[in-house]
Amino acid sequence: MEQKPKNAYDNGTFIVKIEHCCKGTWQGEVVWAEENRKEKFRSALELMKLMDEAMKITKEQQEEGRESNIV
Repeated sequence: MEQKPKNAYDNGTFIVKIEHCCKGTWQGEVVWAEENRKEKFRSALELMKLMDEAMKITKEQQEEGRESNIV
């Protein structure tokens, strides 16, 4: 069975709990499943920023791992 190469998006499982919808946007909590980290958010834009930041962290960690394997 062929395995696909790992990329920055392989560790992006988010559980989003919408607690309120106020002033045309969402408020609630997001859980980054792979890291078991929870964050509250006050808008849909803030939710997207939190998820984007998590993906950047994952990508940086994977790049660091590749560099250390080259040695």
